[in-house]
Amino acid sequence: MIDLHTHCLFSDGELVPAEHLRRVAVLGYQAVAITDHADSSNLDFIIPRLVQAADRLNPHSTARLIPGIELTHVPPAIFAQLTAQARKLGAQIVVGHGETVAEPVAPGTNRAAIEAEVDILAHPGLISREDAELAAEKGVFLELSGRKGHSLTNGHVAAMARQVGARLVINADAHGPGDFLTGAMAEIVGRGAGLSAEEYAQVRLNMEELAQKAASKDLTG
Repeated sequence: MIDLHTHCLFSDGELVPAEHLRRVAVLGYQAVAITDHADSSNLDFIIPRLVQAADRLNPHSTARLIPGIELTHVPPAIFAQLTAQARKLGAQIVVGHGETVAEPVAPGTNRAAIEAEVDILAHPGLISREDAELAAEKGVFLELSGRKGHSLTNGHVAAMARQVGARLVINADAHGPGDFLTGAMAEIVGRGAGLSAEEYAQVRLNMEELAQKAASKDLTG
């Protein structure tokens, strides 16, 4: 298992990074990204602490902690600026909080996040074909979500990705111990969204690719 969109108590999650990492290691995870909710007010607080946690915890864990961030309800006009700042601060995975039908996200957020070239556009709701095409062009991964509410449009996202050749990932958007996905449940999320066995296997490869890309940033700084 790899999950690239989870939250600890640096935003609205329940666990400190050490327990977060330990719990997924026991579940057999290869890697997990902690991507706490952020905007311009707390970006510089969260990311350095997750980088520090990863540096201290990873030598002692069978699962790797990837420091990341989820830019959340950010005005579209400043999405690119905050994405660049997040990467400069050390975020190895940048998630854009997409236009989920479960929250009043500003229209245009999907497009702004894709244009900013985030790594993952989380729960993009009823994403337009034009935005999905741009995600495919820019290599931004679209998320199928395991989280209640956000998952309502998984079937639409999967179908749109198939039509335009956009790439998919599956994440729990976990906020506490009961939210972490097992491998079996992650497959249910994917197959329930309409993915074939072959398409789900490709999603797993996509997750590995993103995790390896993050690992390469450890080596290059």
